[in-house]
Amino acid sequence: MSVEQCKGSTSQSFPLKGGELNAAITSALVGIHTEFLGRGPSSSSTFHHEHLVLTLMHDVMTPAEKSLARGGQVEAVNGIRRLLLDMMAANLREAVERLTGRSVLALISGIDVDPDIAAVLFILDGAP
Repeated sequence: MSVEQCKGSTSQSFPLKGGELNAAITSALVGIHTEFLGRGPSSSSTFHHEHLVLTLMHDVMTPAEKSLARGGQVEAVNGIRRLLLDMMAANLREAVERLTGRSVLALISGIDVDPDIAAVLFILDGAP
């Protein structure tokens, strides 16, 4: 489901819970990632527990990032990812807030180039 489909979806009952919520968040975040980077991860999953939402994405690096990493430029890849996260942050926050019905207090992200795995952690406010 694309970000636009998630935004306009009326067939789902809100608030979503459990696996349905995890799947909706995964779909929205992968859609945003694809929109900004031109490709999505090969696989991804989301885990939600109380005040935390964690999304893991496998095989997320672009061909250019992979070339940089192979050339030993891991810090360059990390810098590019920080810049991209800054550009995507408002969209990522909005998607998680809309789907959970809670405000995002913090968004923390990181990537490990070998293996090619990214993690996005959202810390939510209020009672679960």
